[in-house]
Amino acid sequence: MKDLDDSKAPLLDHLIELRSRLLKCVVALVLGFALCFYFSDTLFAILVHPLKDAFGPAGGKLVYTKLYEAFFVQVKVALFGSFFLSFPIIANQLWAFVAPGLYAKEKKALLPFLLATPVLFIAGASLAYFVVMPTAFHFFLQYQGTSSGLQVEALPSADAYLGLVMQFILAFGICFLLPVLLMLLNHAGLVTRTQLVGLRRYMIVVAFIVAAVLTPPDVVSQLMLAVPLVLLYELALIAMWFTDRKRGAEDKALAVSEKG
Repeated sequence: MKDLDDSKAPLLDHLIELRSRLLKCVVALVLGFALCFYFSDTLFAILVHPLKDAFGPAGGKLVYTKLYEAFFVQVKVALFGSFFLSFPIIANQLWAFVAPGLYAKEKKALLPFLLATPVLFIAGASLAYFVVMPTAFHFFLQYQGTSSGLQVEALPSADAYLGLVMQFILAFGICFLLPVLLMLLNHAGLVTRTQLVGLRRYMIVVAFIVAAVLTPPDVVSQLMLAVPLVLLYELALIAMWFTDRKRGAEDKALAVSEKG
């Protein structure tokens, strides 16, 4: 009975620690939400800038189709901003919970992936905001004008526009994490570089399918996501080539030292 009680103690300690770290993550999200809600007008102005730029000197406007839409747009902007603002704290709490159970070698191996994750996500989100969205919006708005004697004018709703912006940013940000995922799978021994090289042609097809699902149904947006996905796949293969060489050299050195 005593052994059973002793085995339960570490589990309870882990659960208490997990609860504590989850509470810190929730507090970070709530504080981030409060701050972002206060500046929600400014944040929305930043998000709406690509559309404003696409409308040009003639100007355009966003409309609300429901009475409560303006309020919930601000709530969504605040939630969106809170996620990005609190992500470093959430990632730090996750690492602090997992790290004690890892060996020093495993910590050293995982550290580059942890550092690369926010960098790649920001790179993907930046590509979406600064390049893809302006290009796509210019493409969409060129169909304004007169059709069959009727004036055709774009009047997007604020909620629909915000949903489109979040779709772009999250889709590109998450997809840019592909090298991290592939490198982790390779490091865990689940896939090899040779296997991934053999799957290259299928990856190209998958990249275009993913782009078609995650972006609006226009060729421009899909190409701007599919092409970087293919390039990131190739980047992961190059990185694996270097890590495989390094791992092989370390194994060879270890074997020599054991013989010596």
